[in-house]
Amino acid sequence: METVKITEVGPRDGLQNEKTILSTQDKFEFVKRLVESGAKHIELTSFVRKDRIPQMGDAIELSALVLPAFGSQVEFSCLTPNPKGYQAAKEAGFKEVAVFTATSESFTQKNINMTVMESFQAFRPIFDSAKQDGIKVRGYISTVVSCPYEGKIKPEKTLEVAERLLDAGAYEISLGETIGVAVPSEIESLLEVVLKKIPIKYLNCHFHDTYGMAIANTKQALAMGIRSFDSSAGGLGGCPYAKGAAGNVATEDLVYFLQKEGYETGIQLDSLVKVSQFMESKLDRTLNSRTYIAKKNAS
Repeated sequence: METVKITEVGPRDGLQNEKTILSTQDKFEFVKRLVESGAKHIELTSFVRKDRIPQMGDAIELSALVLPAFGSQVEFSCLTPNPKGYQAAKEAGFKEVAVFTATSESFTQKNINMTVMESFQAFRPIFDSAKQDGIKVRGYISTVVSCPYEGKIKPEKTLEVAERLLDAGAYEISLGETIGVAVPSEIESLLEVVLKKIPIKYLNCHFHDTYGMAIANTKQALAMGIRSFDSSAGGLGGCPYAKGAAGNVATEDLVYFLQKEGYETGIQLDSLVKVSQFMESKLDRTLNSRTYIAKKNAS
């Protein structure tokens, strides 16, 4: 049975825009339950200023709890937007970090107050340090199909950004369909262009589910050889700079689909449903994962 890598981004990408600020202990419990469900790749936190993203303000404290407890079982990563964040992640014990850019100048300006070129200049020192330190770097590209400010993005623009990340030393490039508007034909057009220059082993897809197309887009990416995907338990997440954008594709929906299609993920679906149930109680809102809702109602 062929294996598909799932990177669980709920603790970082999923939580960072939630209005309810969770305690460090609740986040630890969230991660603990994810590990128990079989997750092997988890994006834990982001080393950013607390006043910018309050939910990530306990990155050092959370890392100090999680990494000693589960670091031998799971590959944990974190977002490091600048060298200061990278240094904090290194001191915390991370062996993998992530940097962020986008295809859209407008989106990048709104998100990190930089141009796309400036974003590369900002994280170039991170790549240089990571090479010396033996730390893997993952590259996120947002708005790979469409931008809330600029509209349709040409696949060639995404390829250009992806090549820059690859040349810098990224071990994996996550193609983020940030606002969840793409359909399979657009994913096909994107990957046809990107795969001409980027070997498939470096590529990951990060789909959002605003129009309910994330699983259909996953199927298209699978058909073209992609075997690495991001997802978030319960469908947590969204984008503060993309009005109306729903959360990430739910890990439950992704696991259910992949298992039915005959792929191995290593994640136990029933256990994962209990993780989302826990998070629903802590966030005091209904999660929108279809598989989670179906499983919860059936129990």
